[in-house]
Amino acid sequence: MSKVLIIGCGGVASVAIRKCCQVSGVFSEICIASRTVEKCEKLAADLVGKTDTKITTAKVNADDVQQVIALIKNYRPDLVMNIALPYQDLTIMDACLACGVNYMDTANYEPEDIEDPKWRKVYEKRCKEKGFSAYFDYSWQWAYREKFEKAGLTALLGCGFDPGVTQAYCAYAKKHVFDRIDTIDILDCNGGDHGYPFATNFNPEVNLREVSAPGSYWENGHWVEIPAMSIKREYDFDQVGKKDMYLLHHEEIESIAENIPEVKRIRFFMTFGQSYLTHMRCLENVGMLSTTPVLFEGKEIVPIKFLKALLPDPASLGPRTHGKTNIGCIFTGVKDGKEKTYSIYNVCDHQECYREVKSQAISYTTGVPAMCGALMLLTGKWNKKGVHTVEEFDPDPFLDALDRYGLPRSENFDPKLVD
Repeated sequence: MSKVLIIGCGGVASVAIRKCCQVSGVFSEICIASRTVEKCEKLAADLVGKTDTKITTAKVNADDVQQVIALIKNYRPDLVMNIALPYQDLTIMDACLACGVNYMDTANYEPEDIEDPKWRKVYEKRCKEKGFSAYFDYSWQWAYREKFEKAGLTALLGCGFDPGVTQAYCAYAKKHVFDRIDTIDILDCNGGDHGYPFATNFNPEVNLREVSAPGSYWENGHWVEIPAMSIKREYDFDQVGKKDMYLLHHEEIESIAENIPEVKRIRFFMTFGQSYLTHMRCLENVGMLSTTPVLFEGKEIVPIKFLKALLPDPASLGPRTHGKTNIGCIFTGVKDGKEKTYSIYNVCDHQECYREVKSQAISYTTGVPAMCGALMLLTGKWNKKGVHTVEEFDPDPFLDALDRYGLPRSENFDPKLVD
């Protein structure tokens, strides 16, 4: 029986909270906290009579470490689940250290203000030393390793689907399928259709910044960076069909390269339709993806934040999204001296997700792993102290939980490879 503080109440958080409420005997109490407490109260009211979990709500500005500390001290949780924005990872980690409580999140840190001089200096040094220019990376959170170890606490980073489940798939392949893994291709396919000319399936600020950035991949011990969307492949996805996909930089490549150092090449691909790309390029060309404030009618506004206000809320896409997602990994390597290929993936149906938890599959495939990661920590199945990513833990109980709670795995022992 555990008390959990969940910071955030967007689409992913809503799924994670609803799934926590399905697990009897573990999540006995949940406090939902957000800057917009009305959203927390609405979700809590919707769950009345549908769960044995005791649910309370709180208002918190997660940018303010002292507010988070005060909330943790007042609620005294066994675990803090950060399902807010990646901008807030460090303040919540600081609060957890101050209060002696375990921490987890679904995406690694990136700054809200990429022009901040202090951050910019560290960022530019990292770009030169490592060779990739994405605004998000693990270095800021990995810097907390010793602090969490000394405090006897665990910080679990990036426990969504990608990052998250994809890393568990890598650990599973390493443990059960291969003696040596040579290449990993991570494929994220969303075959869903929401009917809008343009919308993002998760937070527009994070999504559009990620997609418009230069791509990069890991090869022979170093990063190779390429212009945004310059490598395109077509792939035939199980239960979805043929889709165009593009190579992107993605955070789990960085941690997998560190934790499975034998791998010669790691790439990440995501599918996009032509309409999405045309809209995105147009918005980028006119400056709407910028995070730099501009003066408009006497007030400063951030273009991408203004765009976010115009776009459909990702949490509202559930009832109108049809189709399926297919997310997983394709491996090449060696087993018993022989070359081997293998893939492991999940197929998720948008409408089935909506019927179960009032969400589309993008939020579902992130929210369910967040709950399962919390389940691993609270039940002691994952108990390493320090700051860790998913592939550093035993994948078996985690994947078993995913199978049980809505994201069952599929396997192919003769997959088509990506050229």
